[in-house]
Amino acid sequence: MQTIPFYPSILLSNPEPVEEVVTLTDRLIEINTAINDFVWVKIGLILLIGSGILLTIITKFFQITHLPHWVKKTMGGVFKKDAHNKNEEGSVSQFQAMCTALAATIGTGNIAGVSAAIVLGGPGAVFWMWVAAFFGMMTNFSENVLGIYYRLKNKDGDWSGGAMYYLRDGLAKIPGYEFIGKTLAFLFAVFTVLASFGIGNMGQVNKITLNINSAFFSNMESPVILGSIPLIPLIIGIVLMILAALIILGGLKRIANVAEKVVPFMAGAYVLGALVLIVLHFDMIIPAFLSIFRFAFGVEAVGGAATGILIKTVITQGCKRGVFSNEAGLGSSVMVHCNSNVKEPVKQGLWGIFEVFADTMVVCTITALVVLTSGFIDLNTGLALEGVSDATLVAQAFGNSFGAFGEGFVAISLLLFAFTTILGWSHYGCKAVEFLFGKFGIMAAKIYRVFFVLMILSGALMTSSLAWDISDTFNGLMMIPNLIGVISLSPVLVRITRNYIDRKIKGKNVEPVLSNNPVIQAEMAQAVAEGKE
Repeated sequence: MQTIPFYPSILLSNPEPVEEVVTLTDRLIEINTAINDFVWVKIGLILLIGSGILLTIITKFFQITHLPHWVKKTMGGVFKKDAHNKNEEGSVSQFQAMCTALAATIGTGNIAGVSAAIVLGGPGAVFWMWVAAFFGMMTNFSENVLGIYYRLKNKDGDWSGGAMYYLRDGLAKIPGYEFIGKTLAFLFAVFTVLASFGIGNMGQVNKITLNINSAFFSNMESPVILGSIPLIPLIIGIVLMILAALIILGGLKRIANVAEKVVPFMAGAYVLGALVLIVLHFDMIIPAFLSIFRFAFGVEAVGGAATGILIKTVITQGCKRGVFSNEAGLGSSVMVHCNSNVKEPVKQGLWGIFEVFADTMVVCTITALVVLTSGFIDLNTGLALEGVSDATLVAQAFGNSFGAFGEGFVAISLLLFAFTTILGWSHYGCKAVEFLFGKFGIMAAKIYRVFFVLMILSGALMTSSLAWDISDTFNGLMMIPNLIGVISLSPVLVRITRNYIDRKIKGKNVEPVLSNNPVIQAEMAQAVAEGKE
């Protein structure tokens, strides 16, 4: 006979409290959330928008007052020979530099990011996305101008530039700011390398894998090998790793050659497909635009049935997702713009304006219209319908009209958008590594490329969002030293911009201001004098 142990009732009624176990992962999530909230919400968006407003004012609203000029020199010059000239050793054409920068900026943020902004912040978030982009045009312009002005050539004869260079050779040269400038340059480079592995690599690969799985393999369970490794994500990761290796290990010129061909195609195909979908719901276009402006300052509760979306959430989601999309203010795309064969800093700055315009004002706006005309957002309340997921909202919108083809189209678009982002960020990380390792930088950059490619497989197999969240924080941390540098060097920016306007727009005969380095200044001035711009 089994003996049943006797427990005093006092022990049953007052059991010993069980201590909650806090894992290392929990602690990391807590710390990262606190830092991310501080960087992006408490100071980041204020710093970003504030910087954009300041730079717009000191350049006298350049993006508006010189609209015909920058349109003519960018969109109007796409088919001109000088925009595609690749003759200069160690550089890429102006158009290639812009395409490579767009390759890194046009990513999942243009599809999933926009739908997330609308679901979380309502239609009004699109308005604030536009506001962030309007001022972001001049932030991106300013980064490019300073990047070209302070860039240098490395031992291989390739251009090297970016926020770390104008912090070290610009801010650090101001009396009393040597330590601050060099420290910020170092931190920016470190944050860039760390962010490149997350938001520029594993996070993008993870999004590709999830979307391909959802679009093409949702009806089957992935076989498992070696005990716990899912076979389908593994195969996707290996294919992406091989494709990336063939391009990335060939250096910037190979990346630029691919970007020049893929970016216009992928952006054009997505925009065309989205426009067809919008036209099919043409009766919803005007209500969609009206909802953007009506809910720009928050969503009021309807009959007490909804809590509503506060103005803070609307602004935060719109601005944050806009910055995620075009990266203006992060100091990232300037690292590839600096490899342009351009001689005039302002001329590459014009491509920076166009980059933000194309990324946010065109691609993101079209995605927003797809979402708002889809019927999944109640345009009377501004709230998403019950059960709507921001991660699959765009795919659902296409699927509703085009069936499985529509969902597949979005999956392929995300694949191209995310894959080209990986290519662009590999170059950002390379330039940051090159800066950090000084005279051993070129060798270190080659090792970095190999490691970067290998990490793609980790992204395909990644199940936790922690790596993505942490890289998002590092992405935001890049912004702080970059904007400190841009604002501190704004007098230099104004001098270069005024010099360009005087010479190229007003026709004055004055000496060009082209480089901080006397030797490069002389070479570039000679080239400009000979008409080689």
